[in-house]
Amino acid sequence: MSRSTGNYLLDVLRGGLMGTAEVVPGVSGGTVALVTGMYDRLILSAGHTVTSMKLLATDVPKGRGTERAAQEFRQVDLPFLLSVLAGMVVAALTAAKLVVPLVEDHPQRTFALFFGLVLASLWVPYSESGRRWTLREWALAGVVAVVAFVLTGLPPSEIADPNPLLVVGVAAVAICALVLPGVSGSFVLLATGIYTVTFNALNDRDLGYIALFGLGAFLGLAFFVKLLQWVLEHHHRLMMVIMTGLLAGSLRALWPWQPWESDSRELQAPSGDVPMTVALIVGGWLIVVAIIVIERKTRAVHLDNPTVAPIEQPNTDSTRS
Repeated sequence: MSRSTGNYLLDVLRGGLMGTAEVVPGVSGGTVALVTGMYDRLILSAGHTVTSMKLLATDVPKGRGTERAAQEFRQVDLPFLLSVLAGMVVAALTAAKLVVPLVEDHPQRTFALFFGLVLASLWVPYSESGRRWTLREWALAGVVAVVAFVLTGLPPSEIADPNPLLVVGVAAVAICALVLPGVSGSFVLLATGIYTVTFNALNDRDLGYIALFGLGAFLGLAFFVKLLQWVLEHHHRLMMVIMTGLLAGSLRALWPWQPWESDSRELQAPSGDVPMTVALIVGGWLIVVAIIVIERKTRAVHLDNPTVAPIEQPNTDSTRS
């Protein structure tokens, strides 16, 4: 069924929100994808794309695999994927110049807004998991949350001239964080010491560094996105439980009251501009609540009226039992 121009513009906007989120340490683009209702579809389309490219690179030169590659590619929602990627690239380039300075100049207020956004986002994977959780699922989410809490508390470092192999390796890990809600790709760059040099290269259009980073990102996606695709298709409920734990643990990195003037990640009691900070937390929470309500109502409209082009919701019902 055909989709309207408005649908594609909405996909570009969602991609833009993901790209903006990924340049800020502690904020996950995967969280944005989850909240805006496109996470499953994005991972599944990316997974089929990776499989198709792999078949083209390995089987076709040997005289086989053309039909298999074409079959995989037909399952990719290419207009949707290209719209999201276009929004991500443009927003990342813009945010590197606009959002990052804002975070550096006003960290407490900026992270207060992000804290509210992610706090409200906890409802999304929890509700998508289906029926009530068992004690074992609560325990699993708790363990994942603790691990995320500890990892996001690691002090940052900085490397002025990173080794090319380090750039490729970190990019591979960071791009996996991009598609994993609750895990920030920028935080991975910060923790491994190449955050500043990476965004300086992006701002300065350092094509050599960008090419190295792109190679690592491609390798990371090629291996990781297929794993995510398989888990979403076969263990959707388990994936939602893990995502809930990741989001909960990642709140540690977004706590507004930290010693921003130093490299310490010590959590502090509320102080300073408390009223405005709390107001921004509530504002971020309300923004996500509004997005969730609109997305759910829109989905209900499409279910009640099948003549309207459907919102991008994959068929995962069989995996939620």
